[in-house]
Amino acid sequence: MLTFIESQEMAFRLLTFFSIFAAMGLAEWLFPKRLLTVSKAKRWLNNISLMILNTFVLRAIFPLAAAGFAAWTADQGIGLFNLVSTPLWVSVLVCIIALDGIIWLQHRLFHQIPLLWRLHAVHHADKDLDVTSGARFHPLEILLSMVIKIAAIALLGAPVAAVILFEVILSGMALFNHSNVAIPPAIDRGLRVLVVTPDMHRVHHSIHRYESDSNFGFNLAIWDRLFRTYRAQPDEGHYGMTIGIKTQREERHVVWLTGLLALPFRLFSASGSNKSRSNKKSKQTP
Repeated sequence: MLTFIESQEMAFRLLTFFSIFAAMGLAEWLFPKRLLTVSKAKRWLNNISLMILNTFVLRAIFPLAAAGFAAWTADQGIGLFNLVSTPLWVSVLVCIIALDGIIWLQHRLFHQIPLLWRLHAVHHADKDLDVTSGARFHPLEILLSMVIKIAAIALLGAPVAAVILFEVILSGMALFNHSNVAIPPAIDRGLRVLVVTPDMHRVHHSIHRYESDSNFGFNLAIWDRLFRTYRAQPDEGHYGMTIGIKTQREERHVVWLTGLLALPFRLFSASGSNKSRSNKKSKQTP
């Protein structure tokens, strides 16, 4: 099975991505959780356009991608599992779990470090959540994430099959837990013991920073409980909560592609202007 996945990587990736995308899109239409505040057609046009742009940028700068780099590390004997002899299924399982933990940590750092937050804000500025939100990231964040992933692969010596499976699982789970699907509470409680559900992740997209700085997981739910960043429900409830960023509400900035690409630089300029005004005030104070 693992050999088949490696030999049919592109077909496997495309089949799983579009299958999950279609399934969640259909589920949103049949069983929606929340009413959307922005035209779905408008959001889908821009979010999907950003996803396509990211794909081209990533392939242009990292033509080998993560799986190709994993193959190179195996040839060079770089990384833990290329130095220690273990059954393939063990190294694949351990690497998938380890990579998931590293992505959790990366996500948390993108919230805590101001410069990284300005990139990640493109993802959080979406005023609604649906399946397309799971692939809505600024190109610079995508590139930086790839650099971090490559470093993790080099450290672990992750097998090619582990990298492919991890990326497929990560993208598929991002589509799932960003979807606007109403899952019965009993089923949700059972699922979130193991994986991040739409209700669990929706809290992370709250307009309130104390809520958005929780539930950082994309796949496994264990990390937020382990590091005490888990929040079960939003204070205002799933139907009353507001999604997005409090200071970024204009559609031209948070919906349209040109605004999304410029958003990190707008935030940087705004931060600089605020510091400048603050400095002027402090100089005038006797």
